[in-house]
Amino acid sequence: MVPFFVMIKCHLGKAYQVANAIADAEIASEIYSTAGDYDLLVKFYVDDDADIGHFVNEKVHPFDGILDTKTIITFKAF
Repeated sequence: MVPFFVMIKCHLGKAYQVANAIADAEIASEIYSTAGDYDLLVKFYVDDDADIGHFVNEKVHPFDGILDTKTIITFKAF
């Protein structure tokens, strides 16, 4: 499994709605509320052969209340 993170910027007042919808969909490993430019930091896992871009486009972007996302792909450094 490959871990990656998505930072999510929500429409004003929609962060809890988006976080709850993602939690209800049971597609995320962890969901955090953050301060700053983005409202949520969400950790996902996909199969080794899965396309992360397609996953984000098809599974994350459709949630109502999302304004913008930034995907952070991780590498095993040690």
